[in-house]
Amino acid sequence: MTFLKDLEETKKNLLKKSNVFYIILITFIFIVDRISKNNIIYNFSERSYYINDFVNLDLIWNIGIGFGILSTNSILFYNLVTFVISLVILLLMYILISSKNIDKLIYSVIIGGALGNFYDRLANQAVPDFIDLHYNNFHWFTFNVADIFITMGILIFILRGFFIKN
Repeated sequence: MTFLKDLEETKKNLLKKSNVFYIILITFIFIVDRISKNNIIYNFSERSYYINDFVNLDLIWNIGIGFGILSTNSILFYNLVTFVISLVILLLMYILISSKNIDKLIYSVIIGGALGNFYDRLANQAVPDFIDLHYNNFHWFTFNVADIFITMGILIFILRGFFIKN
């Protein structure tokens, strides 16, 4: 019974006026990610599209987590990872609600990107990655817009730890 009470309290806190901006930010990031992925998925006819000497568009379907880590053909493992990701997103939402404004901004950026990739895991059983950064023959991991937001949020979180003391 306490869990349901805590869940109801969390729901009330999430919908507080002070949190509406962060919900809008999460939604905006999710929509930007969806638009970018849909444009690539439905308008991409080539295997690889050259943009310049450092960036290509190259659609691949990632069944792992960020940057293809933990990729496997095991459906059980895929579903387990997806379940863990859902728990992490829920935990981040809870942390966001009880955080200060700068932290809320950081968590919102991470959650917005995570929800974009989580949606693809559920809807497509894989995440479309398409941004290929490279220099000569060295290629970084192929990634997407959601990955950019997740990475930005994590980097800001780490930098905040160095420069802002509680």
